Amino acid sequence: MIIDLRGCKFELMANTTTITDGVKISVETQYQPEYSNPANEHFMFAYKIQIENLSNFTVQLMRRHWDIFDSNGTRREVEGEGVVGQQPIIEPGESHEYISGCNLKTDIGSMRGEYQMLRLLDNTYFDAQIPEFYLIAPFKLN
Repeated sequence: MIIDLRGCKFELMANTTTITDGVKISVETQYQPEYSNPANEHFMFAYKIQIENLSNFTVQLMRRHWDIFDSNGTRREVEGEGVVGQQPIIEPGESHEYISGCNLKTDIGSMRGEYQMLRLLDNTYFDAQIPEFYLIAPFKLN
């Protein structure tokens, strides 16, 4: 489904899962009205990430990189070590899940990025892609 908001076209994708080198990343989002203040251009969203290790090798999440887009054309980058203060080690067949948040100045936006992963067997780094996902205040869809 494609929606047009303030002249910006957004394609809503049902698939918010990617797999890179055996690492599956899935995303769910939720608007947080109790932490938002639309009159002051403050829209808060929570997102839940599940990282599943479908490979035969133990991996560790080392770093994150996010591109965050507001529907007003603003783009931000966020980089750092680990996620929510952790650099989880994920064994084959195991998963790691966390919840975090993002504030926007508009009621619609998107995020995408990658995690730098380390394959512990041979100390090889690779980037696991985080699928692009949309942050949309529910009242925009009515």
